[in-house]
Amino acid sequence: MRTSPSSPGARLLAWQALQRWGRGGVFAETLVACAAAEHQLSHADRALLQALVYGTLRRMAWLDWMRRQLRREPLEESVRWLVLLGLCQLFVLEQAEYAAVSETVRLAPPRVRGLVNAMLRNALRRRAEFAAAESALPLAQRFSMPRWLVERWLRDFGEEETLGMLAWNQQTPPIYLRLNPLDPPAVIPEDWEPLSELSGWYRLHGALPQEELRAGRVYITDPSTRYSVELLAPRAGERVLDACAAPGGKAAAILSATGGQVELLATDAEPHRLPALRDNLMRVAGTAKLRVVQHDWSLPCPPEWQGAFDAVLLDVPCSNSGVLQRRVDARWRLTPAEFDRLAALQARLLEQGARAVRPGGRLVYSTCSIDRQEDADGVRAFLSTHPEFSLRREILALPHRVQADGAYAGLLERRADGV
Repeated sequence: MRTSPSSPGARLLAWQALQRWGRGGVFAETLVACAAAEHQLSHADRALLQALVYGTLRRMAWLDWMRRQLRREPLEESVRWLVLLGLCQLFVLEQAEYAAVSETVRLAPPRVRGLVNAMLRNALRRRAEFAAAESALPLAQRFSMPRWLVERWLRDFGEEETLGMLAWNQQTPPIYLRLNPLDPPAVIPEDWEPLSELSGWYRLHGALPQEELRAGRVYITDPSTRYSVELLAPRAGERVLDACAAPGGKAAAILSATGGQVELLATDAEPHRLPALRDNLMRVAGTAKLRVVQHDWSLPCPPEWQGAFDAVLLDVPCSNSGVLQRRVDARWRLTPAEFDRLAALQARLLEQGARAVRPGGRLVYSTCSIDRQEDADGVRAFLSTHPEFSLRREILALPHRVQADGAYAGLLERRADGV
């Protein structure tokens, strides 16, 4: 990926964001968004800021390996981040060498300016050496992924699939649009690339179409979101529950698939998400029978909702292991214990969400994870204690195979006698 040089302000903000991220507790996308808003960055500077922060975090282990080849002695943390930022500009974003080095050095405190300059210029002299050594590095370093996660993928998917996913997660993710079939745009711009295999889907190559988004004629969503709605197969006249609905992409797809002719209940555990959820759905299908309600499905299913829905979509909170390309710092937040915690939460959500399915109805359990502990293992554990449900179909979409986000979806049907 190549970016054009912009003002030093974006580089300074990127360095500050990386230092703040390194102290923990804040998502990279939040840091980028807050910095861009606070400093009223232009579109170009915001894009550069995001490329710098995301590129450094996406290739952090590899950049850190290069940094250690350049200087074995440890650096103070702020200087380490500055060197990584400079290496990112040179080796990831492939910016002009003079601008990348000089502007990075200019940010350095005077006492280490010579050191930073020497390290970056030495890196340029050793470019061929580093390129030759990269392919021999352990996978975790070469692809900047926690070693335990690489080992987990090798166990579950084998070497070929693991290598494919690791390489996929190093790329900058595309932005996809889906048309609202109830109110599509009158004209499709030239920078919207149609997806040949998916009618109504486009890859965006230019700026976000703010007017079309505000009007509800398009919405931003990844093609992977279609699996759960396709398995659910909502039909006009049905009563449908989207149990973990915010921000509303899958609920919008349900409305679109049925022409808005469903009775839809959209719930979310977080009250602050409800206004945006309601607005998003109203833009898609303002005439639909729609209710937006706060409910935490780790708690008991309310009596009035038990056995009340023809179709339930349960898109549960997960590790994001299928979307590590898009959520660039999620890989560094994950731990094996987090999978255990999430699997326990997902089991509670599935237990209570299933209570809302009427006899003869159906439930789709979905995640943006590719991990079997959260997906197939969780579904089968539920089925082992709920013989009234059966698994009709499941989809595991590995991101490098589908060239989109990774996802899982399983279709469960409840027996008509409810027993």
